[in-house]
Amino acid sequence: MAVFQVNFMAETMGRTVPLYVILPTDKFYMPGMPKREEGKPYKTLYLLHGIIGNYTDWLYGTSIQRWAEERDLAVVMPSGDNSMYIDHAVDRYGEFIGKELVEFTRKTFPLSHKKEDTYIGGLSMGGFGAMRNGLKYSDTFGAIISLSGAFVMDESILEVVENPRFPSDTMEYRHAVYGEDLEASLKSDKNPKWLVETMAAEGKEFPDIYMAIGTSDFLFDRNKEFDALLTKHGVKHEFVTGPGAHEWDFWNTYIKEALDWLPLEGKNEGRSSGNVGLE
Repeated sequence: MAVFQVNFMAETMGRTVPLYVILPTDKFYMPGMPKREEGKPYKTLYLLHGIIGNYTDWLYGTSIQRWAEERDLAVVMPSGDNSMYIDHAVDRYGEFIGKELVEFTRKTFPLSHKKEDTYIGGLSMGGFGAMRNGLKYSDTFGAIISLSGAFVMDESILEVVENPRFPSDTMEYRHAVYGEDLEASLKSDKNPKWLVETMAAEGKEFPDIYMAIGTSDFLFDRNKEFDALLTKHGVKHEFVTGPGAHEWDFWNTYIKEALDWLPLEGKNEGRSSGNVGLE
């Protein structure tokens, strides 16, 4: 499995940004194993990390590399800082994720340009970012995966937290990320709930949606509310709950479940140091 560490100048960010790309172009086939059609472009998952994380999280926290190789899936993992993956006054994180990153990686790697082969997913803050950008750029993404989505953009962002435990609880953070007028931001495309309501009212086509949340996760109720919102507007989606909290064990389990849900290639493991025996 080839893993590329990439740095490129992103116009939307005004700086050089890092990312990892998993690309199964070096799959080692034993005699008699079916080989991938030469020159066939790869289906692609753009996978977003959570708050206080970076582009290395998914590679080291889960088995995404092995599962991507099995399924002939390219995986692109950018850094989103603590941005919620939405556009700010200076850094246009949303446009970067939903447009520039896709354009750059398609020019650079053998990726499919088809909507039905292009997916976006993430955990926690990345689950929020995947939902927001998957909906906003629904002409680009055919499916959305949100694991433990941090659907925290609601009336609570207007309330002052007396003793904030995390930087994201402070008003300074909220204004920096959501904008000076927090009330207005709730009724804008920064908010995936607003996007659901607006797209439904306009009769727009939704990407396929997969959501999963642990029953012991502190974001459980917010995910239930988002599930109810999708159901209310008749949006076809899959909502899965299971044992677990806001932790890597849960995400490692359910990213595999999500890949099984996606319309990917048939499972074909190839050979590696962990799989060298003959069938």
